[in-house]
Amino acid sequence: MKLSKQVLTLLFCFLLSRFTAQAESFGPVGQSSEQQQPAPVQQSLQELQQLVAPIALYPDALVAQILAASTYPTEIVEADRWMQSHPELKGQELATEVDKQPWDPSVKALAQFPSVLENMDKNLSWTSSLGDAYANQQQDVTDAVQAMRQQAHKAGHLNSNEQEKVTTQGSTIVIEPASPDVVYVPAYDPWLVYGEPIVAYPGWYPVPGIFFDGPAISFGFGFGVGFFGGFGWGWHHWGYDWHGRSVIYNHNTYISHSRTIINRNSFNHSNFNRGNFSHGNFNHGNTFRGSTPGGGRAFHGSSAPHFQPGISTRNTLQRVQWL
Repeated sequence: MKLSKQVLTLLFCFLLSRFTAQAESFGPVGQSSEQQQPAPVQQSLQELQQLVAPIALYPDALVAQILAASTYPTEIVEADRWMQSHPELKGQELATEVDKQPWDPSVKALAQFPSVLENMDKNLSWTSSLGDAYANQQQDVTDAVQAMRQQAHKAGHLNSNEQEKVTTQGSTIVIEPASPDVVYVPAYDPWLVYGEPIVAYPGWYPVPGIFFDGPAISFGFGFGVGFFGGFGWGWHHWGYDWHGRSVIYNHNTYISHSRTIINRNSFNHSNFNRGNFSHGNFNHGNTFRGSTPGGGRAFHGSSAPHFQPGISTRNTLQRVQWL
């Protein structure tokens, strides 16, 4: 009997020591895996300048709308297709129907500029890469916009005119419509207008109306924004805080709640457990990423021509198209 008790005691002590050792081994591993999460991949200045080149010379408020809306690529597609299927809607009727849609305010705002919306839809890979960059490198994207404006100004292609007012505040270049109620979207070749040629984004499709074949800037239609002014997402609700390096919406810093583009800087174990991330969930994948498989970083270079023969973009008529 005593022998049996001794055997059981030894067996119990052995099992207890094994269990304790295994429990201790799990602790450090779990902590180590959480502490060693890979840092988000950052795009280089050259890559960011390539991404912002097509929009850097737009008025500040339009740049703000585009950057915010680029974090919602699926809604961009929906909005552009919706616009194409409702060509009969104009002016106040269009604004009223757009307001009923379940889109983000930034996407609704772009309904004022159908050619801009079409461009983001046609160049969806670029749009999504731009949104990803803004969500994860907001300050760097802002700096890239200003860097490209400086280059265009030095090349003699960015100056005040009848369509827009270009002013300098220290080292910051501000672009505003010359008239508060009419917005002109400049048409230009984003790979030539900045002086030194820029490698075109792969697969770039030049949308007529906002692409001008040559190194200069052209202006075509002006868009009347008055019909959209009564809605909370209209033109005058948007701006850009160049000092704070952020999009401004209704006098506050814009926060995207996209479920497609993720802010990887705030998406970690602790934030996930508390639900404190502002740009969505895991459902991002590579569907809308301009990256290599697996989320790696790749420079968006291409030797393919960045213009499409047969597209006439030299319309310099100064007309106002009231939507």
